[in-house]
Amino acid sequence: MSAGVKRAGGPVRTIKHFSLHRIGRTELRIVADVDTGVLSFIQAEEAVVRSYARQEGWPHRWVNLFVLQDLQPLLRQPQLNLPPDAVLALEQRPVVNVYDLANPAGCHVFVNQQAMEKEGYWGDMPAMRGLLAHEHAHPLAENGTVQASRRLRLDLAFQHSWEQADTGWPTDVQDRVQRLFLSLANEVCRDASREIFANEVAIRSGFGEDLFYLDRRNVTHAGHSVTGREELRRLLRKELDQGHLSLSAADLLLLIGDMKSYLNLALETAAFCRAGQENKAQELDDILGRAVFPYLEPQVPLAYAALREQYIALRAALTPLELAGWGQKVLSILIQALAEKGQGVRGQVQIAE
Repeated sequence: MSAGVKRAGGPVRTIKHFSLHRIGRTELRIVADVDTGVLSFIQAEEAVVRSYARQEGWPHRWVNLFVLQDLQPLLRQPQLNLPPDAVLALEQRPVVNVYDLANPAGCHVFVNQQAMEKEGYWGDMPAMRGLLAHEHAHPLAENGTVQASRRLRLDLAFQHSWEQADTGWPTDVQDRVQRLFLSLANEVCRDASREIFANEVAIRSGFGEDLFYLDRRNVTHAGHSVTGREELRRLLRKELDQGHLSLSAADLLLLIGDMKSYLNLALETAAFCRAGQENKAQELDDILGRAVFPYLEPQVPLAYAALREQYIALRAALTPLELAGWGQKVLSILIQALAEKGQGVRGQVQIAE
């Protein structure tokens, strides 16, 4: 039987599946508003929860799994109070785990069918297990460093090279460059520890093969999608020809686009190294070195290698001050890449009060 549920600020969503499952001492509740594919997600979630529940430290007595057409029901919750860039990031996430640090008894896992289908994960059992294992690892990966990361803030000041160069940079281009670079810096610097430790926990908890399958699939796809980079180059060239961009701005946007698309892969390979599975990291690196990096701006593979070394060296019990020092080294890698394109940036990793 299905039922209609009205959520604040949105249309009626019809619940097409609801079920309860008992896994050890954990109650798994499934709610879905999609027609097909739910059973495979239940199987994947049961396998992941069953494995984690057998391990010491599993905190949950209940898990709510929502399999939804998209994440609008989650994004409309006023208590989230998310900035626009965070909303956009969540909209594109295939799976999200929402949990309360003050009350570890349960968590809410949201599956985004549209995002899953777009990435080709829908119905792919190892990929689904890998995604779910990563999300469920986040509460288990809470440590001093992860908690300290929530107090970090990036302050960036661009040195206005557009005032010195060729045809000049309009204000909207300046804003575009700064917005893209800040998003990149937040992902690979401020937020990196959360993803690194979650990946490491998932691998050490027995999900290494599923995460490797998922990462190898994504890295291989990255090799195929490099051809789409030419479309970005074409669009930038069109803007250049129309006088909307200078040559220096187009080059810089291409570099930031490359870094935004591929540097986060270091979060994946570093986790395998940290977990003692260097052979898997090396296989992923081999694919990147063969099918991806030769087609990108030369600063990208250098930044990737430097980031990975910083990620491997990250310790689990850093204070906010210590993590800010580590983050400054990470941020300097990105700043150096931009400097080689003639764009000066001053950046500081701050501790928010």
